[in-house]
Amino acid sequence: MTLLPESQDIIRIPVDRLSLGMFVVAIDRNDSKVAISNAGQIKHKDAMVKLAKASIKTVWVDVERSADGCGLKKKSNSPQVKKITNTREYKQTQAKKILTEAKTLVRKVLSETYQGKAVEVAPFEDVADKMLESVMDDADALRCVSALRTKDAYLLEHSVNVAFLLVTFGKHLGLDESLLKELAVGGILHDIGKVQVDKKILNKPGKLTAEEFELIKMHQVYAIDIMSDTQEISQVSKDVCLMHHEKLDGKGYPKGLKGDEIPLHGRMSCIVDIYDALTATRCYKEAMSPAAAFKILMSLTPFHLDQTLVYEFIRCVGIYPVGSLVQLSDERVGIVWESAGRDALHPVVKCFYSQKHQRYTEVTLVDLRKCNLNIDRGISPRSLAVDPAPFY
Repeated sequence: MTLLPESQDIIRIPVDRLSLGMFVVAIDRNDSKVAISNAGQIKHKDAMVKLAKASIKTVWVDVERSADGCGLKKKSNSPQVKKITNTREYKQTQAKKILTEAKTLVRKVLSETYQGKAVEVAPFEDVADKMLESVMDDADALRCVSALRTKDAYLLEHSVNVAFLLVTFGKHLGLDESLLKELAVGGILHDIGKVQVDKKILNKPGKLTAEEFELIKMHQVYAIDIMSDTQEISQVSKDVCLMHHEKLDGKGYPKGLKGDEIPLHGRMSCIVDIYDALTATRCYKEAMSPAAAFKILMSLTPFHLDQTLVYEFIRCVGIYPVGSLVQLSDERVGIVWESAGRDALHPVVKCFYSQKHQRYTEVTLVDLRKCNLNIDRGISPRSLAVDPAPFY
């Protein structure tokens, strides 16, 4: 624990006056302001009860980082603020911050787990809360940002994207928010066992031998040990971590679970893990288009994957997912930019390149509900002669 520097935005509040949404950064101990490692917003009343039981009388709260509705901030009637925070540009920026924070956390926990340290769940729950809030507000921004992939950061990006896809899928299925949070935590940690696998095998730029594949599969055995040492993690989060390679016919691993032995959230994790792996750029392959990935998912039903859930997942993601690349009927190429409240064939597309003229075009948002153009086909990044990354 370290002493916290003074700040006019940090105020002292009695524990019995705390409310949900306040951002606690320190506790009072021996008349000193002492920082805590799991600083963050109070999400549940249980946190306040724990502070009281620990005989902590007062804490220090960061007003600026506290939620607007916690009672610490003055209400603003300025319509301009509301307008700024509702723009796509703002939401995109916030989504980037969430994904960066999540990837940094995954990198940190992978390093600590490799050193033999136990996983602390609280920081992952904080990231899960932010991810959940973003999905509930406007999933398109997070979808678009998460579509940007780099093969050198696969494990980090895959972990975060699986979490995001699970939350999005769970919301589509009508699951409650507490369960969505548990899915997100499990998604972020689902490949934690790979920290014990030889990096040369993990990053091999070619087909694995049978022996190497057996070594890769050991990451789930390592994960069992890691999860058993992890305190305060929910069973749902554990299941997501330990079941995403199981198959309905019992031929999966690590336990060879079969049929009803795999619960809903376990079946969801199997689908999401495969889809994200297929649509990601890897050291040995380029990213696959969503449409091609959907075909593979369908080919794995009903023996490996739950057929009904695969259909629902495709409906959830959409045949032209936000963040994917498409070619319009006038041969312009663009990024599917907005889909909320629209049918799958008429999203807003951010066009930036012409296949016909083989050059960049003026960046234009094309609303397919308001013009005579239509999507000709989805395309994979590797088929494009230019890098689309700067336009996300």
